[in-house]
Amino acid sequence: MQQLLPSGPTLEGRPAEVNRVRITRCPARLLSDTMTPMNLDLLKLQHSTRRTFLRRAGQFSLGAIAMEALLGAKTAAAPTDPSRPLAPRAPHFEPKAKRVIYLHMSGAPPHLDIFDYKPELVKRDGENCPDQFLKGRRFAFTSGVPKLMGTRRQFAQHGRGGIWMADALTNLPRVANDITVIKSLHTDEFNHAPAELLLYTGSGRQGRPSMGTWVTYGLGTENENLPGFVVLISSGVQPSGGQSCWGSGFLPSVYQGVQCRSKGDPVLYVSNPPGMDRDMRRRTLDTLRDLNEEQAKELGNPETATRIAQYELAFRMQTSVPEVMDISQEPKALLEAYGAVPGDASFANNCVLARRLIEQGVRYVQLFDWGWDFHGTGPNEDIRDGLTRKMARTDKPVTALIEDLKQRGLLDDTLILWGGEFGRTPFREGRTAGSQILGRDHYPDCFSLMLAGGGIKGGFSYGETDDLGFSIAENKVHIHDVQATIMHLLGFNHEKLTFRFQGRDYRLTDVHGHVVKDILA
Repeated sequence: MQQLLPSGPTLEGRPAEVNRVRITRCPARLLSDTMTPMNLDLLKLQHSTRRTFLRRAGQFSLGAIAMEALLGAKTAAAPTDPSRPLAPRAPHFEPKAKRVIYLHMSGAPPHLDIFDYKPELVKRDGENCPDQFLKGRRFAFTSGVPKLMGTRRQFAQHGRGGIWMADALTNLPRVANDITVIKSLHTDEFNHAPAELLLYTGSGRQGRPSMGTWVTYGLGTENENLPGFVVLISSGVQPSGGQSCWGSGFLPSVYQGVQCRSKGDPVLYVSNPPGMDRDMRRRTLDTLRDLNEEQAKELGNPETATRIAQYELAFRMQTSVPEVMDISQEPKALLEAYGAVPGDASFANNCVLARRLIEQGVRYVQLFDWGWDFHGTGPNEDIRDGLTRKMARTDKPVTALIEDLKQRGLLDDTLILWGGEFGRTPFREGRTAGSQILGRDHYPDCFSLMLAGGGIKGGFSYGETDDLGFSIAENKVHIHDVQATIMHLLGFNHEKLTFRFQGRDYRLTDVHGHVVKDILA
């Protein structure tokens, strides 16, 4: 029996012209006796190419394209039964938190005008910045000798721990006894994208799995009809770190974050296209499943089974996601408490959605809110009125979220975090020195993070910066330490939750990180 096959690529890597090569099939013994190693390798390559073509032909169906857009395509082995990659799994030890809601303020909030009160900096407002804080240092947009700038906000202490809060926080003081503020956080990056990547993937470069991916990889999901990791974005702008902030990196793609939307389709491409009803989609997926199962038997690639599971999840999401994303089902009084309006793509709406999602078994919900880059280059970036307006849209829903979870008995095992990717300088941003608008430059050495619930102490302030806010004076906490602490609260030893890739066991915290035990309840 004879067949005709196209030749492979040229040495230059460009597609070759389709030449016809006559190949005669014969017993493997005879081939091994008569064919050279080079010819055998060529046969294997050609056969592999044919298989690849047949496999990919099935991937270009409508359902496959939708899933590629929804969950991506990676080639890594799942740690459990590939047919049930999101099945619930036990952590290393008894957890204090079962789920996480991370509220990220993209751009880096001015911590010196929110949580970190510096009376000495106020006294020395307008003085030249001391040389010892400038020598050998780089800043994003400041050069020369900048002027020190004390806060224009009024501060007061709240709760049994005396947590300092600025007057821009008009609601959060109500829950002061439920939160902890870390004031001694630092990072390695002073530009937005690498700082966000470091925060969420453990590396300032793209390619690593995100924190939510690691959590879902380790725990699975409690609801087979929803993703284990959901992303919500307000203010209409994605974070500077892009989709890598919730990407799967080298982990299987089923664990990456799925972005949901408040308007239109909750998830892109999950709805049936025109001309295809749900029954037809079901039949299409059944056919794809049969083909993929045949491929799995032939090639033994565990990712094929994972892909089948992804298709099935997308089908189930068609009914489950729209229902859980419909906040109009919530009582009017509750929506008013959050400041939420059904149909808006607002931070308040996303806080309501976060509660609804974790209530339905989602493990990790990541909210991104744009507009916290307070350089002072425009009215919205002014630490006075600009910060007042921005906090008015976020302080209320964050407070309502904490109170809502507490009332439902969910706060004790739900970890909430609020913060940015780095801090802001104790001096005026260099480009706006002559402006009436007051702003601060990027600053990685000091910033604040608020936490609540999920095994965290309440009414507690941890760490201190120096009198001018230039360096950490007490209880230094690195980003990797925050990551280690989150994993610990979820029941994981951060050094042992690993994935082998390219001959190395990787983890979220890279080779760093210590659990911040002092903030644990």
